[in-house]
Amino acid sequence: MSSSLSVFALSNDDAAKLIFCETHNGNTNVNFQNEQYIFARRNDGSHVINIGKTWEKLLLAARAIAAVENPADVIVVSARPYAQRALLKFAAHTGATPIFGRFTPGQFTNQIQKNYKEPRLLIVSDPLIDHQAVNEASYVNLPVISFVNTDSPMRFIDIGIPGNNKGAKSIGLLWWLLAREVLLLRGKISRQTGFVLEDKVIMPDLYFYREEQEKAEEEVKETAPAYEKTEIAAAAEPKLNLDAPVLADWAEATTELETPAAPVGEWAAASAPQGW
Repeated sequence: MSSSLSVFALSNDDAAKLIFCETHNGNTNVNFQNEQYIFARRNDGSHVINIGKTWEKLLLAARAIAAVENPADVIVVSARPYAQRALLKFAAHTGATPIFGRFTPGQFTNQIQKNYKEPRLLIVSDPLIDHQAVNEASYVNLPVISFVNTDSPMRFIDIGIPGNNKGAKSIGLLWWLLAREVLLLRGKISRQTGFVLEDKVIMPDLYFYREEQEKAEEEVKETAPAYEKTEIAAAAEPKLNLDAPVLADWAEATTELETPAAPVGEWAAASAPQGW
């Protein structure tokens, strides 16, 4: 597909990136529809993906994305934690609409729902995890682009990009390459300048999942001090008198009613009845 034009050919630099991020590593299982993307099989039973096929499918997917007039009509979905950072960066650079985390059922089919959308193209990271979005896309005749591994199901997938969609670096690099090719077709960047936006070079590691950030958040939670009560909260709490004697019978706590004493003095003399 890309061999006719040298500008679209896979460069040595991009091939080195794909190999370094282990994009060519597949699983031991293989779907019969993905056998065309397999280059070889190792002694341990895992398959090796042909990165030439990966590059050609990346170019095909980029052409389909660039053909959409409104970039916001492209929906990107991923429930895999490793791909959520790359998904948000892809949406910020290309103008697509991101849906990360859990995909709420009915976003493509239920018009009463608040988050109802009518996109023109859907991109997912894994058709196995994002099966809800893929199934709903089939109900509304929505084209689907997906990164697929050797064992990924290809049902309802229109353009499958073969690659390791389970590795943190691999999935980040695939999203980075796809975003770069989309911007190249739209004319926002060029091959000579590279992936440069607003005088900033966009490196592939910007799309990678940050494990250090997650570890730092966990350390903060572990080393966080215990909750200390404020003065207002302490004053609002009822205080118990622990020094009070314990009564065996509740009747002992009651006091007898005392009759008021007879009035004395001038008031008593004036109030006494006279002459009857």
